[in-house]
Amino acid sequence: MELREHALKAFQASVPEHKAQLALELLSGDPAFVVDAKRYFAPPDAPGQPPRPELVVPKDVPRRSPFTPAGHAALMHSITHIEFNAINLALDCIWRYDHMPEAFYRDWATVAAEEAKHFTLLSGHLKALGYAYGDFPAHTGLWTICHNTAPDIAARMALVPRTMEARGLDATPLIQSKLAKVGTAAALEARAILDIILAEEVGHVATGNRWYHWLCAQHNLDADAFYAQAAVRYAAPRPKPPFNYAARKAAGFTPAEMQKLDLDAGIEPGRDIASSDAAHTT
Repeated sequence: MELREHALKAFQASVPEHKAQLALELLSGDPAFVVDAKRYFAPPDAPGQPPRPELVVPKDVPRRSPFTPAGHAALMHSITHIEFNAINLALDCIWRYDHMPEAFYRDWATVAAEEAKHFTLLSGHLKALGYAYGDFPAHTGLWTICHNTAPDIAARMALVPRTMEARGLDATPLIQSKLAKVGTAAALEARAILDIILAEEVGHVATGNRWYHWLCAQHNLDADAFYAQAAVRYAAPRPKPPFNYAARKAAGFTPAEMQKLDLDAGIEPGRDIASSDAAHTT
């Protein structure tokens, strides 16, 4: 069984549970999967998608308070949708980019399987609340930047794991804080699920960091300069504070990179990054 072909099959699956199951089979340590790094796959038009949820631009996704049952379900649905897209993002890295080291494909296979695990946990939580994935509108933002960076693997590594997914490291503790204030059994269960997701997302961002710097070294690119150029070219969203410094550090961001985050966000420079870690973790 060939790993990249299997990843494409999962990518094209339109039933969410089927996509998740196929991705879960892509564990990097499974000896049944061989890797053909030289094979080229003709790109499909789009990943397999279910007929629901209705996909809208980010500004048209209604915001609801997590302090109501429907609002809690809507919040968790939005995170479930992010994880569904994250499965496709990892799978796309596997089948799309040929002639990479085998470790690249194994790494993203692990990420795809873990994203499928996250989706399954969250969709199960929604089901327990009386809802299902697809019951609320969802946005297209995450897949848009994935589509736009498809021709440029270095830009993909720069802007998807190191930007879009890194934003999740920053946002998750804030969501968890709100859930703790809600204090219901459902809210605390959701908070525990987010603990699992946050811990594993650190590894996903680290995978992106590692392969981004490997690609920059291979192609004689200045990592900082290329990142800045790619962010402008592909209109990447700017990270917003507060930043989860501890998680970003664990994911491989350097103190210099985090100081630049602060400067870009208008936060006073010269602050001790290490001393502020505890304020931004759960």
